[in-house]
Amino acid sequence: MPEGDTIYRAARTLSRALSGQTVERFETVLAQLARVDTDTPLRGRTIDEVSSSGKQLIIRFSGDLMLRTHMRMNGSWHIYRRGERWRRRRADMRMAIFTNDWEAVGFNIPVAEFHDARSLSRQADMRAQGPDLLGSDFDLEETLRRARLRPQATAAEVLLNQRIAAGIGNVFKSEVLFLCGINPFRAAAALSNPDIERLYETARKLMKANVVDGSSAAIVTYTGYRRTTHRSSEGERLWVYGRRGEPCRKCGAPIEYAKRGLEARSTYWCPRCQPE
Repeated sequence: MPEGDTIYRAARTLSRALSGQTVERFETVLAQLARVDTDTPLRGRTIDEVSSSGKQLIIRFSGDLMLRTHMRMNGSWHIYRRGERWRRRRADMRMAIFTNDWEAVGFNIPVAEFHDARSLSRQADMRAQGPDLLGSDFDLEETLRRARLRPQATAAEVLLNQRIAAGIGNVFKSEVLFLCGINPFRAAAALSNPDIERLYETARKLMKANVVDGSSAAIVTYTGYRRTTHRSSEGERLWVYGRRGEPCRKCGAPIEYAKRGLEARSTYWCPRCQPE
């Protein structure tokens, strides 16, 4: 599943390519989007901005029209120069925005809605969403308050809950808990306020490190790898995630793996560095 850093980079790349461009054509296989395009055509509108909010990506068009998308497990946005061959099958296309220079294509995106400013402010997921970990206005105190409302949840469940803070997925969840030495299945009620603050401060630090912009004005579809260890080797880029049975990079104990909770989300941890 794309996490907050992936969505942030996608929005930044799309914004570089599309901001200020005029829509020449819009295609979609989603009936709800096609109806809006028929009633209030995208063609001729200017793309004002592309931004992210947690795991949500929002494309803003002139005339108070916005496209909100959520990638869920398998969705992605790609950007191509006009006429460039797509890297995914056309059958996977859900929507595509064409300008004079660019083709922005959404593949396998399950959640896509058009909004105006008023309806977007009332959209249920957006209203309920917690502070964005990559937002310049991230509110740690509000995040702590929201976390304290769920004392029966585990530490892993708290981190994944987008209504507490937005942006963390399975990878960052496992990596953050490891770096903080907290067992994923420890009850949130057993965590101190400094514990919870440290979890989110670590998550924010890791996520910001993974969106560092070292590519100047380059416009490419992101194909890099997420890193939390600061090691250059591809095989050493993460501490625990995806490393079931392999030795812990700190103590050598075999990394454990489990699917627990209502959604049975994948979790990796070191039983020695993160004791129950």
